[in-house]
Amino acid sequence: MKIGCPTEIKPQEFRVGMTPDAAREAVAHGHTVLIQAGAGMGAGFTDDDYIAAGAVILDSAEEIFATADMIVKVKEPQAVERQMLREGQLLFTYLHLAPDPEQTRDLLASGCTAIAYETVTDARGGLPLLAPMSEVAGRLAPQVGAWTLQKANGGRGVLMGGVPGVAPAKVVVIGGGVVGTHAAKIAAGMGADVTVLDRSLPRLKYLDDVFGGTFKNLYSTAGATAELVREADMVIGAVLIPGAAAPKLISRDQLSEMKPGAALVDVAIDQGGCFETSKATTHADPIYEVDGIMHYCVANMPGAVARTSTQALGNATLPFLLNLADKGWRQACEDDPHLLNGLNIHAGQLTYYAVGKALGIDVLSPSLALKAA
Repeated sequence: MKIGCPTEIKPQEFRVGMTPDAAREAVAHGHTVLIQAGAGMGAGFTDDDYIAAGAVILDSAEEIFATADMIVKVKEPQAVERQMLREGQLLFTYLHLAPDPEQTRDLLASGCTAIAYETVTDARGGLPLLAPMSEVAGRLAPQVGAWTLQKANGGRGVLMGGVPGVAPAKVVVIGGGVVGTHAAKIAAGMGADVTVLDRSLPRLKYLDDVFGGTFKNLYSTAGATAELVREADMVIGAVLIPGAAAPKLISRDQLSEMKPGAALVDVAIDQGGCFETSKATTHADPIYEVDGIMHYCVANMPGAVARTSTQALGNATLPFLLNLADKGWRQACEDDPHLLNGLNIHAGQLTYYAVGKALGIDVLSPSLALKAA
């Protein structure tokens, strides 16, 4: 199979879909790996690194899309890239379709088969291709939130850990999953007073058993959330419904009850955001203010630490990438129901229920799409 990896073109996106190590593995399996010139530079990988791994360097994205059987990326294809996709081509990347009707329409029109990293599952009920970026984003969230809190950036001017005689920042993390756990660990490590909210009692018990007094946890009700948010210096939104639009957990009306200059960090922005006032921003212009509250809503947070993120993502995606290349997507999905859960689009049909519900589009079950193929 010809595997193509174009340069990411989303603003301030420095990651790359394949590392040189992944290229070497794919070549060893008998596949041709096509890398766009300069694709890995943002993550610290040179064209020579890929050439040494056995990959072929092509000058343009147009050549990659025209030649490759499978396109491997990091972020969802941008409009110009979607126009280059063709019928029968396999796209393997993050998609986040639920809040993005325009992308969904274009992918359906292209006739491609699209497998989304964020909906591939595992035997433990986890999301193995989303987890590494959730870990990175979770660990980044308190860091960027602390920057947002600085007075020069419009924030309250509160130091996360305080100093002797001065209380630390109060941080509320909504969601105790992968993002929330890593965010709470880092925020607590910075010396903040941290509370995690979640609706899963088993998850809350796990957090209590593992982290003890490192940070507090509380069952998430509307009342408990509202009370904590009023007193918070920083709120980190870390909720996830796989493949679906994120629920709105803080309304605009609640902003008037918060401390002026408090920071909202919305890690769920890829799925539409979990605050009513959230809108996607970029690393070039990451924060904005609404009713005196600072919002950080960068839609590709892990891109800020591109080398770490690329390596972490590559470790997770490589087994699936090789499986798809070795067997073809039909056989690979037939053999692995967890990979089949990643199928979002095939031959003009939407195949992921949560996306169809969010966008009001009819859905063909992935198992029927597999039989039809």
